[in-house]
Amino acid sequence: MINKNKFLIVGRAGLDLYADPPGTRTEDAQIFSSALGGSAANIAVGIARLDGEVDLLTTVSDDAIGRFTVNALNRYHVGTQHIMTVGGEARNTLAVVETRNENCQSVIYRNGAADFEMNRTHVETIPYTDYKTLIITGTCLALEPSRSATLLAIELAKQAGLKIVIDVDYRPYSWASAEDAAATYAKAANLCDIIIGNDVEFAVMANGDGITYAKSLSGRDNKIVVYKMGEKGSITYWNKKEFETGIFPVKALKPTGAGDSFMAAFMMGLEAKFDLQSCVKRGSAAAAIVVTRVGCAPAMPTENELQNFMVTHAHSTL
Repeated sequence: MINKNKFLIVGRAGLDLYADPPGTRTEDAQIFSSALGGSAANIAVGIARLDGEVDLLTTVSDDAIGRFTVNALNRYHVGTQHIMTVGGEARNTLAVVETRNENCQSVIYRNGAADFEMNRTHVETIPYTDYKTLIITGTCLALEPSRSATLLAIELAKQAGLKIVIDVDYRPYSWASAEDAAATYAKAANLCDIIIGNDVEFAVMANGDGITYAKSLSGRDNKIVVYKMGEKGSITYWNKKEFETGIFPVKALKPTGAGDSFMAAFMMGLEAKFDLQSCVKRGSAAAAIVVTRVGCAPAMPTENELQNFMVTHAHSTL
């Protein structure tokens, strides 16, 4: 059994619509199924499904979709006491997604996104000492006032002694430019204890050579850096060492949700005091499970499902 730890996650939550049945293109669909979505919400659900204690810090629209989001989080046993509502024209994120592994289309509606309305007042009142770990999803750094609020949350959490983690979560359509993203991510990464991202995201952070940048980050204050490479596995840098980790090959239904499930299982492994290589392996297993299931939040595995999968499925070596 994994020991419970209290996590606070900052980032977006919204509504996902999936073209049904699996394999259907969006433009051909007559039926869509709904699910909770958004990277921060997915990670929170992943942690809750693995028996962790987790709260979400975000802002949602003061309408039926905002209420849908909060109700769904409550059903997954994710704490919602730090979720604020905003009125006006702000709206929750809507993603229209396909359950297809090849040529998977994902249409994201982020105009006037409610989560970007999170401000400094929202984060100043959080009882950070109630938590052990703060997880930031990087999209919340893309625009003001969310950017300043997120950086303040990191500062306040560090003062309270929390472990600070960032999932880079780069979504180019949310940023003014790649250069702005690189500068902002660099500022945040320097404040974090753990940085997790994929090869494309680290390349954006570096404005070039992502793998060299990832390795250099690990030399600062003994950070843990996980550099993910999709089907090629990952490289982890820590304590002047590095190691490669393979994947669990599966027949995927779709590519979405893998990174969020990786983060959830990785972090729960760390809090259970598994060695670092085992934590990365757990993350890889959770990612493999999620891509074989419909949806993201609904696809997150339980602890028993994760352990059974790791026993019954082969793990590739690099």
